Amino acid sequence: MTPPELDRMSALFLDLDGTLLEIAATPELVVVPTGLPVLLSHLHHFLQGALAIVTGRSLAVADGLLAPFAAAAAGEHGVVLRYADGTLEEMPAGLAVPEAWRDSLVAAAERWPGVLVEPKPHGCAVHYRLAPEHGDDVWRLVRALVADDHPWFKLIPAREAVEIGPRAASKGHAVERLMTQAPFAGRCPIFIGDDFTDEAGMNAARTFGGQGLRVAEFFGGDPANVRAWLKRGVERLDGCPATSPVRAEVSP
Repeated sequence: MTPPELDRMSALFLDLDGTLLEIAATPELVVVPTGLPVLLSHLHHFLQGALAIVTGRSLAVADGLLAPFAAAAAGEHGVVLRYADGTLEEMPAGLAVPEAWRDSLVAAAERWPGVLVEPKPHGCAVHYRLAPEHGDDVWRLVRALVADDHPWFKLIPAREAVEIGPRAASKGHAVERLMTQAPFAGRCPIFIGDDFTDEAGMNAARTFGGQGLRVAEFFGGDPANVRAWLKRGVERLDGCPATSPVRAEVSP
């Protein structure tokens, strides 16, 4: 499958891990390629601000990884939104995983070498990439904590991980909310993601007449190919030749 070409009426929604960044053994070990923040800044300029990072990371962590770039964003799978003007919105306000659940996850992880607990402001993720033999143990524990019909929380599957997060939030809701506001409103959205949680964002983009692009299908499963496509988009939008200073500045 061939990804579409960006134009100046596109609205771009980008997942982070597995889409812009290669998956690492642990969340802390991800590497941000040289030039990625500058590349995003150029895209943000050419799209007149219609670019958002939509990630499972907290906004603070995502901002730290991509600094000095900052723009509209959704953190923790849409729990927290930041609009283009900097306004923050929390959905639902004040709801966070109970401390007793967090303590149970941490205590279990201490019994399962290689299992890592990633606390977030509203949710909590458990990673078993380094200990796949404990995947079933992790899922039994989180299912014991969060029933399928729990009114406030849900389980969010991910690559060799599972997260407990607020039921009301999703990447799809984040796209819907952002698309009602300038500079996204009236544009054609493109959502790029690689994981289960990105499907809602892709579906929302399609609802607004845009496209949802899976990294595996459109980019060979390789974030480097996503970055290369974004770089080509910058060059196309800018109309600059391949040897221009902009090309060198934004190489992924």
